[in-house]
Amino acid sequence: MKILHCADIHLDSKMENRLSPDQARERRNELLEGFHRMISYAGRNNIEAVLISGDLFDRRHIRKVVKEEVKQELTSHGDIDFYYLRGNHDITDFLDDLEEVPANLHLFSADRWTSYQCPDNIVITGREMDAKSQTDLISEMVLDPSKVNIVMLHGQDRQYQSHDNAYTIDIPKLRGRYIDYLALGHIHSYRWEELDDRGVLCYPGCPEGRGFDECGKKGFVVLDIDSTGVKSHEFVSLARRQCHQIKVEVEADDDLDRVVSKVRAVLEKASLNDLIRVDLTGRKNMDLEIDCDWIRMQTDRGFYVYDVKDDTSVRINYENFAHDWSLKGTFVRTVQGLDIDEERKAEIIELGIRAIMEGSLTE
Repeated sequence: MKILHCADIHLDSKMENRLSPDQARERRNELLEGFHRMISYAGRNNIEAVLISGDLFDRRHIRKVVKEEVKQELTSHGDIDFYYLRGNHDITDFLDDLEEVPANLHLFSADRWTSYQCPDNIVITGREMDAKSQTDLISEMVLDPSKVNIVMLHGQDRQYQSHDNAYTIDIPKLRGRYIDYLALGHIHSYRWEELDDRGVLCYPGCPEGRGFDECGKKGFVVLDIDSTGVKSHEFVSLARRQCHQIKVEVEADDDLDRVVSKVRAVLEKASLNDLIRVDLTGRKNMDLEIDCDWIRMQTDRGFYVYDVKDDTSVRINYENFAHDWSLKGTFVRTVQGLDIDEERKAEIIELGIRAIMEGSLTE
């Protein structure tokens, strides 16, 4: 049995961070187009089941055209069974708007575990999460060890910090419970690892990155699974664009032209279709003032979204100020004597020197 596992599609996301209104509109449509491409891929590749492990939609108010096109994809692929487990963003009225639930759309609830029998002795079991069910959710799950068990959940791994009001999943408590494949959603990066001696777990990530907190290759997972368990898996990416966060290290002897040259070098092979942010890191000379807007204008080749961010710190050579009895030297020596860490000293000195220099220019 071939299964496609996806999650965190976030259809109709606002997409307004660092995008123009026209770009935000275009990216919302590209998310929907990506959903179409994924389902078309399933149809072409003999996928028998699509697991949607939460956050198909992004918010409560979804455009009517989005809901209609999702419904059309479900009904036009009647030979594919869709298993849709809602996540913490799925608060839309999509299901309420359906006159009737398509026969190939299988749903879950927060009140109890729901199981569906599939070919090859495979059972798909899932439960949506809310504040009421979270505490005893795992203890109430009963699986048949003679079956090949797929379990669907949407939530944050408890060992990591939760965000977006997501419920947490205590993954260690799921070990030894006869799970062959744990189909998770909520984390937007691909993650595949052993659950226990019997099963594996997977966060497929989001199919398309929406911002610089969702960098790298995005997509979904295709499984080949039979009565013996998971035989093989493949990560598939059909993303229209990728988000990249690229670090460029600035050194103490670099001037602004050298910084520009370094940025140009790392962007040489970058795709113009993509969203790119360059993060300047390292320790710069105290006298080097980094103008991110100027660097961006000098290095932008017409990327879809492009930004430059200054995350450098200042390298202070205190010996240069040992015998400098100017206001600048006195200030540096005073800060040097403070009982604080070096990074904090550098920040204070940079701000102070800048203020002293600006004051001298206005006199």
